[in-house]
Amino acid sequence: MMSRRRKHSIIDLMVEYMEDFKIWAEERIESAIAQRPSWNTRACCLEPLCNVFVAIDEVVVTADLPNTNPESVKVKAASEDLIEIRADMKRKMRFDDFGITHRKGEFSSFRCQVRIPVPVDTKRMQIDFKRGILEIRLPRKKDYATKVE
Repeated sequence: MMSRRRKHSIIDLMVEYMEDFKIWAEERIESAIAQRPSWNTRACCLEPLCNVFVAIDEVVVTADLPNTNPESVKVKAASEDLIEIRADMKRKMRFDDFGITHRKGEFSSFRCQVRIPVPVDTKRMQIDFKRGILEIRLPRKKDYATKVE
């Protein structure tokens, strides 16, 4: 008995192709992000580990700033959806301190920009810094218009 092959329509083939392409593109984007350096030797700064948590009524941004002078921590709303974090270290760090011997460079500060995915009220931003962890709380805007195309 001959097995019957199910023929796919052109639409089914295109949907399958697009799903495969989406998976391929996401893998490439993730690998590109993972390979980006988290330092800038010209500016002598490191990019801290950051996390953005979106809750119903607020957005909480945390940044890991070890070895930091608490007085030097500066948080600025660069735009409606971008927060800039800067902080000076208590002592300078070198690549050698991380066990990296094939590169040269010295770091004296942390700098990063964090994109906020939802509309927030940056004027009511609350900042807390304890034990090397910076926590920024941004209340979400209640009434905002969304663009519909």
